[in-house]
Amino acid sequence: MASPVDQFKLKTLVPFEVGGVDLAYTTSSLWMTITVVAVTLFLTLSMRGGRLVPGRWQSLAELSYEFIANMIRENVGTEGRKYFPFIFTLFMFILMGNLLGMIPYSYTFTSQIVVTFAIAITIFLGVTVIGIVLHGFHFFTLFVPPGMPIVLAPLLIPIEIISYFVRPVSLSVRLFANMMAGHTMMKVFAGFTAALGVLGIAPILLLVALTGFEIMVAVLQAYVFTVLTCLYLNDAIHLH
Repeated sequence: MASPVDQFKLKTLVPFEVGGVDLAYTTSSLWMTITVVAVTLFLTLSMRGGRLVPGRWQSLAELSYEFIANMIRENVGTEGRKYFPFIFTLFMFILMGNLLGMIPYSYTFTSQIVVTFAIAITIFLGVTVIGIVLHGFHFFTLFVPPGMPIVLAPLLIPIEIISYFVRPVSLSVRLFANMMAGHTMMKVFAGFTAALGVLGIAPILLLVALTGFEIMVAVLQAYVFTVLTCLYLNDAIHLH
């Protein structure tokens, strides 16, 4: 029986190397490409025609738009509207990638820490640059809790700095760990079902329930990743 973690192994589809750096096109790259194409087709085709009374697909596209717009409005304020394209793209990319990963024999690229960390560090650097551009050196007051007694500064300021620089790690590990754990659990129960044969009715029922739960987790993790991005952006724009 194959190991439950075999599903996370990368396979090289198109070997490519530049200056000793491996830039091969892998299964992860393929499913990221499929995700981009799927999101583009979904938004383009669903909004084609722009009916006054929307159909099912147009309603889904409009609900996605309103959902992210409200998220930005509630967590960032009106100043966050200019960042809507990036945040909307981020949400749709992670959501579609998570959902496509539920298809049998597909590949969940969000279960790769290198992918989630690359997204998280991009957000971290972008938000930090935005904060410095908007506030200059005043941005570093973010590390000084409001109302902090001076005597506690040597203790609290290092804690604030560490918690700030840990953000990309926590953001990336949360998504990676949830997706990897869920898919591993499903693979384990699928193995039990195959091994038990006709006696595998109970594992099948549990596997169906786990599939529904994992779909919920896929949506939830896309939401959590995006709302935390909004909160980090809010910190950069408004400081304390």
